[in-house]
This record gives sequence, C-alpha cells and structure tokens, in this order.
Amino acid sequence: MDFPSSDMLRAVVLGVIQGLTEFLPISSSAHLAIFPKFFGWDDPGAAYTAVIQIGTEVAVVLYFWRDIWTIGSGWVRGVFSSSARDEPEWRRGWFIIVGSAPIVLVGLALENLIDREFRNLWVIGTTLVVLGIVLGIAERVGRKTAPIDDLTWPHAVLFGLAQAAAVVPGVSRSGATISMGLFLGYEREAATRYAFLLAIPAVVGAGVYKLKDIPGGENAYGTMPTVVGTLVSFAVGLAVIHWLLRYVSTKSYMPFVLYRIGLGGLVLVLLGAGVIGAATTVS
Repeated sequence: MDFPSSDMLRAVVLGVIQGLTEFLPISSSAHLAIFPKFFGWDDPGAAYTAVIQIGTEVAVVLYFWRDIWTIGSGWVRGVFSSSARDEPEWRRGWFIIVGSAPIVLVGLALENLIDREFRNLWVIGTTLVVLGIVLGIAERVGRKTAPIDDLTWPHAVLFGLAQAAAVVPGVSRSGATISMGLFLGYEREAATRYAFLLAIPAVVGAGVYKLKDIPGGENAYGTMPTVVGTLVSFAVGLAVIHWLLRYVSTKSYMPFVLYRIGLGGLVLVLLGAGVIGAATTVS
C-alpha cells in the first residue's frame, strides 16, 4: 500500500495507532513496528516508540487524576505519619512502587536487546500469538470476582513481573498485567484500571529516558514529528480509556485474543513468504 512519505503524516498516523493500541491488550509497540512495514515506511525506532507513549500516559494521568492524587498524597502522609500507614492508600502506593521495579530493572538490563533484537518481526509475531493464547486462557479460567481492594503483596509482585515481560514488543503491557489479574481472580475492570495505574511510572520513566535519543539516529523521524505523534496519541488514548473501561465492565477480552492471534499469524505468514522483512531496527 503506497502512502505519502511525509514524516509529519507518518507521525500523525502512528500517533493514532499508539493511542488506539496502548490501552487495548494488543501491544502498541508491536503495532508501531508492524504497520510501518505494511506502509513501506522506516521503522520509527525504539526511542520514538518510548517517547510517543508519554502522550498516552498523560491521558492516563488526566483520566485517573483523582486515584493518583488519593494514592500519592496518602503515601506521602505515610512517610511522615505512622498513623497514616494504617490507611489503604499507603499500601497501594507501595504496591505500585514495588510493581514498577521489575520492568525498570529488566528494561535497563536488556536495553540493547529491546532497542534492536527484540524488534525483529519474527519475535513480535510470535509474542502476539503466544500472549494472545495466554490472555484467552486467563479470560476462560479467571474467577473475575475480586475487587482491586483485595490486592496483596504477593499479587503486587506478580503484577509487576507480568508487566516486566512487556519489554518484548508484542507482549503488551496492559495485556500481560490484565492476564495476570484475571489469573489471580480479579474483576476485569479492576485488573484493567490497576494495569493503567501500574504502567504510569514505567512508561513515563522510559519515555523521559529515551528523550536523549530523539534528535539522533535512534529515531527515524526527528523532534517535531515526535511531538506531533505524542499529542495525537494523547487525544486518541483519552477516548480509548473511557471506551475500554465501559466495555470490559460487561464484555470479555476474547475479541482482542482473536485479533492478536490473527495479526501475529498474518505477520508470521508474510515473513515466511518473504513479503516483508523481519528486521525493523533503524540504522
């Protein structure tokens, strides 16, 4: 399919893709690697992918600002007051801190692999299919009855370990944490909301860390297209959050399971047929 090659147009299109896919359990990083191949564009690179996700995380902050303020202020009070440590907000703050640690450690340890080898489309197609199957199993076997208030320390650690798997494009940060939440028996909406909140420190931190690479060779488009893509992803992402939380309150994740398996299977077939190449790293 032949699209105009303007960096600004590509930034808008990829911003829309990022906004649509960041919160759905289908992997935004996979889509940002796959769709440029379909359109005949350069891979935007890991730096672009990390920074543009800041837009969608700002959407999360705006949407959940009351939750964030309640948890954050409660945790700060607990630092200075022993009585405040009996409040649930103190514990929830620590849950998010502890749950964020694994992806930070894994991300720093595997930075070179994340930026290059993990962006191979054979890896991405495979993880789309495998984690799609995992999400499907979680949807089938999970009790989906526990509220997020039932979260425990062991479960917080397991949520964090699941999120850490998302350093591999195709896994999906929300997909991995939601799957873990369903396996642990949490309600769909509870698991989804917690996945959004847990992602904020990791995604914003990764985006800020990768800002240094935007003007250089690790970003195929440049500074201004990255800014435009980030703004577009924010606007689209805000709408998607609102829709998804309403959707999962009454419906299952199975459509996303089928989509993941279908897209991943298509990518693997096209790779095997030689229609598209596996390498996506920006040179």
